[in-house]
Amino acid sequence: MPGQVSDESATGERSEVLVAAIELELSALFRRSRSASLRLARRVHPEMDAAGYALISQIELGTGSGAGVRASDVAQVLGLDKSTVSRGITQLESLGLIERVGDPDDGRARLLRLTATGAERYEAMRTQRQTEFRAILDRWNPTDLADLGRLLTRLNTDLG
Repeated sequence: MPGQVSDESATGERSEVLVAAIELELSALFRRSRSASLRLARRVHPEMDAAGYALISQIELGTGSGAGVRASDVAQVLGLDKSTVSRGITQLESLGLIERVGDPDDGRARLLRLTATGAERYEAMRTQRQTEFRAILDRWNPTDLADLGRLLTRLNTDLG
């Protein structure tokens, strides 16, 4: 009939409203995340910036499986230019949080890994961060937590 909105049109409008609301909430989450990254970085070292936090997190993650991680791999995973990563690595080295070590598979290459101090400080920060998350998420029911985990995984996969 003339003047009536079709079901398809109404569904499309609802979808646009839902996507706009999700985009708004994700924007708020990303802003909070950037701010949190700086706070977390400062917990590791008072002179470390948010970019250093991303680097040290990736180095710690990559080091867990062996002797260390290549700077080029860190740059690729974080989607950063090698020169940007190089400057950040230099800062983290000067703060005594990471070190360069020989690659056992390639004598010419150098790997990055956390120093004992870096590992200790990073672990202390991570423990505190997990405690804070737990305090918030303990108020959620298990079904909501499972849904959040599943949907975040799906979103990250689709964004990747």
